[in-house]
Order: sequence, then structure tokens, then C-alpha cells
Amino acid sequence: MTAARSHDGPGPLRRAGRATGRALRAPFTGTARGIRRATHAHGAGESGLGKLIELHAVNGAGDVMITVALASTVFFSVPTDEARGRVALYLAITMAPFTLLAPVIGPLLDRLPHGRRAAMAGAMLARALLAITMSGAVATGGLELYPAALGVLVCSKAYGVVRSAVVPRLLPPRFSLVKANSRVTLAGLLATGVAAPIGAGLQTIGSAWPLYGACAIFVAGTFLAFTLPPKVDSAKGERRARLIVPHHEDATPRPAPGKVSTRSGLRRGGNGKKPAKERPPGLRSVGGSVLHGLQANAAHRALSGFLIFFLAFLLREHPLAGQSAAVSLGIVGVAAGVGNACGTAVGSWLRARGPEVIIATVLGLALSVAVLAAVFFSTVLVAALGAVAGFTQALSKLSLDAMIQRDVPEEVRTSAFARSETLLQMAWVVGGGIGIALPLNAVLGMSVAAGILALGAATSVRGLLGAARRGTPHPRVA
Repeated sequence: MTAARSHDGPGPLRRAGRATGRALRAPFTGTARGIRRATHAHGAGESGLGKLIELHAVNGAGDVMITVALASTVFFSVPTDEARGRVALYLAITMAPFTLLAPVIGPLLDRLPHGRRAAMAGAMLARALLAITMSGAVATGGLELYPAALGVLVCSKAYGVVRSAVVPRLLPPRFSLVKANSRVTLAGLLATGVAAPIGAGLQTIGSAWPLYGACAIFVAGTFLAFTLPPKVDSAKGERRARLIVPHHEDATPRPAPGKVSTRSGLRRGGNGKKPAKERPPGLRSVGGSVLHGLQANAAHRALSGFLIFFLAFLLREHPLAGQSAAVSLGIVGVAAGVGNACGTAVGSWLRARGPEVIIATVLGLALSVAVLAAVFFSTVLVAALGAVAGFTQALSKLSLDAMIQRDVPEEVRTSAFARSETLLQMAWVVGGGIGIALPLNAVLGMSVAAGILALGAATSVRGLLGAARRGTPHPRVA
């Protein structure tokens, strides 16, 4: 009888249990399969770009978990005046040293062309360990929290510049760099949107729980980084680029025959001696478009840092009409996030057509809205400025990426991405410092925001439009 039962298959209770398990797993497995199909579409799976998209989503989720924990400790848990002092201390201890370290990040990573996967994995693992370190100090807000936060910031930016350098090596066939970067960026934004409420929920359990979540996420990212294809570590044909170079040759008097200017680092003399090795080309040596695009993007990034810190304190002290401080911050934050996502989507759709014109246009759009917010400060205009700032920053950065792909030679393109990203992060630090130091006056703040954009427009728009009219000697990349 026992043998007969064994041939009857599993009993009804076991079948019911298996069916229930499948039903419970279905939403998760179906979602995972859907995400994998989206990230690996259009050849991204075969080229390895899909894995980078997933890695960047993990990075965004981990970073927002740490942001939730720090914001709750440094900003929300104390009165406004004390919070401003804590944030100023945070800037002094973390951002100021980062301003000194940022110029070193690009050159240091240039020396690791064969270890990019290890560099990204190391940045993930370091943040996992630092998150655990911070979990013991986050409840008290002790000074030991700030060096760990500096380490997290440096690792995050190091990951960012390596990721920018890796993207060109993972492009699928007939895939533009602006489209690839838009996919990577959009994945990070979506992951941030999903992880932020989860982090807020963990915060209700305990102040250290978002950091535990960040640690788990970054550990997963450590292993995911090594699943990238080996070609990520290839540095064949690459050289380092510099952002500070001698004046353009059109503005530099040509030396007499037999003599070479010492400004370019070459020896004088016509005695037949071989001149010293020429330095690697810089971004200015490939045309003005990239340089002016970088200036415009620095204005956008400085505006982002300024608005984050200034509006955080302004809206906490003076909420939007009829709203609480938390709701006011939420309105502006959601508006900025939606604008950033829309800018990323539009950048992919435009396929980098006329990037100089795009950068000049969005800079003018952001400046116009900032002027309106300064003259007619209101709830609607503050939310509009947040949305427009997110939209224009995303679209401008994608257009800058397209120009670097188009104008910078392949042998120095990877280094150029690292150097440009480092300078943009430094601009964000400067904008944030202005935001924390400024008095909490709405009209003054919006006027300063308009001034930041006006400075960027004055230094870049004329050059961008002139370059667009002249065209480029370099073939455009589809």
C-alpha cells in the first residue's frame, strides 16, 4: 500500500503548498524578468551595457539609503538653527576635503585602466563597510560620523567617474553614447525612487536600519561589478586627457623655424636634437564645443547644489503657502526628480541632434524660470524651478556626453569623461557651499540662482552657438 501511494504523486496539501509558493513568487520573478528584458534590450545584454545599467541602479539605491539616514540625523532631528550648524559642519568636514581630493580622483583612476571592475567593486565594498561604521554614530550625530560620510562621498564620486569611463566600451551596435547614458541614468533614478520610501520605512524602525540596508545593497553591488565583461578593463589605445592646456594654437605666436616654444613643453634649438615627448591632448585641443559645454554644465551642477541646501532650510523655516515643511520639501523634491527623469528620456529621444544648441537652449530656459522665481516667488514657481533645474541638468549633461563622444579622440575619450565628471562634482560643492552660507531670504536666494545661471550663460552660450554655426570637423556619431 505504501508503494502504491508513492506512485500517486504528492498529496493535495503538498500541491496546494507548491501552488501557493509559485503564486507568492510570481510577482517578484515576473518583475525581475521584466527588469532584465528592459535593461538588456536592443543589444545591451550582448554588449554588457545591461549589467552596467543594473549596477548603476544598485548604486543609486544604496546611495539614497545613506542619504535618508544622514538627512534624518543631520537635518530633521534637530531645530532649524542647530540643523544649519550641523549641515555647515558636514560641508566643512566632508565637502571641503572632497574639493581637494576631487582633482586627484580622475588622474588616480587613469592609472587603473586595467582594473576598472575592481575599482567599481572596491567603491561598493568600501561604502558597505562605511555604512556599518556610520550605523553606530548615526543616532548620536557624533563627529565620527563625518569622516565616514566623507569616505562615502569620495567612493561614490570615484564610482561615478569610472562608470562614465566604462560606458563607451559597452556600446551596442548602432547605439549612441547619449542613449546609453540616458538608460544608465534613468535606471539610477528609478532605483532611487523605489529605494527612498523603503529607506524612510526602515528609518521608522531605527536610525541605523537604512544604513544596514545600504550595506546589503552595496555588498550585492560588489559582486555585480565583477560580472561586467572583461573588455571593461581593456585600455588598448587609450591616453590621458588634460583639462588645463596651453592656449589654442591660433592665439599663440608660432616660434621661429628651428625653435619650439617652451610653453608646449618642447625643447628649444635647431641643432637636430629630438624634442621632448609632446603632452597628451586636452579637451580644448579638440575644439571649443566641449569646453563651453563643460562651462554650461558646471552652471547647472552648481545650481543643483545651491538649490538642495538653500531650499532645504528655506522651506523648513518658511514652508510653501498652506503646506507643512515636510510637504513643501516633498513637492520640490518630487518635481526635481520628475524633471530629471523627463530630461533623461528626452535626451534619449533627441539622439544628440545639435548638442550645442540643446545646451544653450536649456540653459536659457533654466535662467528664465529662475528670474521669474526671483521676481514672482510662489509655490508654483519654486516647484517649477525644481522641475526645470532637474530637466535641464539631465538634458545638458547628456548633450555634453554626446559632444565628448563626437569631438574627443577615442584614445583620450575615457580619460576625458573622468576629468569632466570630477570638475562637475566640484561645481556642485561650490553651489552647495553658497546655499548653506546664504541668508534665508527667498528673493535673494532665487536671485543668486539666476546669477549662477547667468554666469554660465555669459561664459558659454556665445561659444556654443558659434560652434553650432561653424559645424564640427569631426564626424557625428549616430
